[in-house]
Amino acid sequence: MVIDSHQHFWHYNPVKDSWIDENMGILKKNFLPKDLEPILIKNGVNGCIAIQSDQSEVETEFLLNCAKSNSFIKGVVGWVDLVSDKVDQRLEHYASNPLFKGVRHIVQAEKDDYLLCKDVQNGISKLSKYNLTFDLLVYPQQLVAAISLVAQFPKQKFILNHIAKPKISEPINDEWMSNIIHLSSYGNVYCKISGMVTETRDYNIINNDFFSYIYAIVQSFGVDRIMFGSDWPVCLLAASYKEVLSVVNSYLANSSAEIKAKVLGKNAIDIYNL
Repeated sequence: MVIDSHQHFWHYNPVKDSWIDENMGILKKNFLPKDLEPILIKNGVNGCIAIQSDQSEVETEFLLNCAKSNSFIKGVVGWVDLVSDKVDQRLEHYASNPLFKGVRHIVQAEKDDYLLCKDVQNGISKLSKYNLTFDLLVYPQQLVAAISLVAQFPKQKFILNHIAKPKISEPINDEWMSNIIHLSSYGNVYCKISGMVTETRDYNIINNDFFSYIYAIVQSFGVDRIMFGSDWPVCLLAASYKEVLSVVNSYLANSSAEIKAKVLGKNAIDIYNL
């Protein structure tokens, strides 16, 4: 089974979705399950995981309703206010829904030391009680804080999004590589091979060396802790769904059927308890 471990849905609103700037016109519209399902079918993808893109429980409810009404959506990683006094109650509420698999906060929009804040860490400390994952959406300069965080919570599953968004059009940065190796040394951390096409210069995917970055991730995390994610519809800024999937498929072309199955689906199923 092929699972897309990372995609988004939204009803576009220029206020709520202010992160979609003037260079992202293609994203200024609704993206709903009815839009994605035929794309998944056409590309031989059996299911997906819907990931939050807005910091609100309203969106979390929206994604859960999408999943309830569309069987190809196998799980939801939503948003819960981790620094709220009621975080335990909210996590208990959402964890009662079998489609709710984890939590994500848009850490890349926060200060570099955000993950070191005591109130943030208190919220994250509650997740493992409910068998919920935490998706790490960080920039390269935030990896140091991420490393410190995961070291403190060895029983918590962390999933690095978009390989921490290095500049794909440039040679591998030594600091990024060193931090990736350090982060991957913790067995409770997993990584999505996702989000690379939109980290290219001017969203131009031609002549970019995606393979060297994927190789670095595979060598660091191993084939049991990585998974494919499209980052649809954000990927459309630079590439079609088929092109994004083909990057990973091309890299795996000479791999065994077992490895392909793990990276393209089995790992996501296991890690997110689908």
